Amino acid sequence: MIPRYCLPEMADLFTDQSRYTTWVRVEILATEAQVELGHVPKEALEDMRRARIPSAARVAEIEKDRDHEVLSFLAAYCEDLPDASARWVHHGMTSYDLVDTALGHTLARATDLLLGAGRQLRRVLVERALAHWDTVMVGRTHGIHAEPTTFGHKLGGYAFAVDRSLTRLKAARDAVAVGTVSGSVGTYALIDPYVEAHVCRELGLGVEPVPSQVVARDRHAQLVQAVATLGACIEQIALEMRLLQRTEVREVEEQRTTAYQGSSAMPHKRNPTTSERLCGLARLLRSHAGAALENVALWHERDLAHQSVERVILPDSLCVGHFQATRAADLVASLTVHPQRMRAHIDHTDGLIYSSPVLAGLLGEGMERERAYRAVQAAANHTITTGQHFTASLAAEGIDPGRLGPERFLTHHDVLRSRLEMLRELDD
Repeated sequence: MIPRYCLPEMADLFTDQSRYTTWVRVEILATEAQVELGHVPKEALEDMRRARIPSAARVAEIEKDRDHEVLSFLAAYCEDLPDASARWVHHGMTSYDLVDTALGHTLARATDLLLGAGRQLRRVLVERALAHWDTVMVGRTHGIHAEPTTFGHKLGGYAFAVDRSLTRLKAARDAVAVGTVSGSVGTYALIDPYVEAHVCRELGLGVEPVPSQVVARDRHAQLVQAVATLGACIEQIALEMRLLQRTEVREVEEQRTTAYQGSSAMPHKRNPTTSERLCGLARLLRSHAGAALENVALWHERDLAHQSVERVILPDSLCVGHFQATRAADLVASLTVHPQRMRAHIDHTDGLIYSSPVLAGLLGEGMERERAYRAVQAAANHTITTGQHFTASLAAEGIDPGRLGPERFLTHHDVLRSRLEMLRELDD
């Protein structure tokens, strides 16, 4: 991923040097088990522990002649070992015992970072939702004023969407945190299953129950889809913030610094660039989800068609997802809310947003539904056409609307608040 959309703590996990560091750890753990089994001399293990981790530059240099990354890594690693010990490196293993086991460990660590960012986003959404639980605003359906709601209610819905995404992400983390050290075509022909159990236990991984030489790629697809789903939930938040920042709405506004410049030609512009960026990144995550599904089907016990794709989509998905969740939390936490603008929009349609309780009142009095609906609709159309307040238009139809106000829509609002407070307890 380009540095612009990747935070250092996540990017560091996916460097070539980090990968080779993890590969060395896998090789040492496998050799530990082989020593315990009496298959490898202890001196070889001690030499491996003392050896330097090969540099990415050295591996790349050797790969020019070998055209095989794992063999180039092993050659670079063994350069720092006595010949008597070097012969025991990678004993009984095949390339993807190393690659996939290390990958499972890296993906688990990366997903933990993303889960932390997602929990922070959920926490910020809950806190701001509770702070604005009674900040009344107009609800919109199809982009049209519908009925009153509150800004806290809106944010509360997003908090639960993020919470569901975290549940999916935790399940995907468990699915992808597996390894296999089972040898060629996964039959343990030249390696004892104890080696695999030891390596995976020390790395905090599960074991692929019936390996085919590689870890099954439906696991990785599940992870990339979970990241994309979280990204889509963040996009929903960011899209709403974009819509609410439009000039004619201006109910919220992104945080601005004194250095902010929104346009090279129009100095007055205050564009919702953070929200727009979050929406754009969600599109990228969705595209990676499709590629991950394409990687599930491999020829026979394995092929290499998935590997080139994974080198792009796995680091990119986790880097972008982590960046997106982190920036979304910053956006929500620093968002400026304009309650007076929200309240002004409640009255923008001259009382039309109170049509449903008027209709309900007529039905409660025993009026036939079609007749009641047509009467209220006729009054509404008169208001739309003439600009006369809805109460006057209703009076012309012989309808007494009673007292109209947003409070009529918030009768059971405390029930929703109690659900949100339960969500806050997850972070306590």
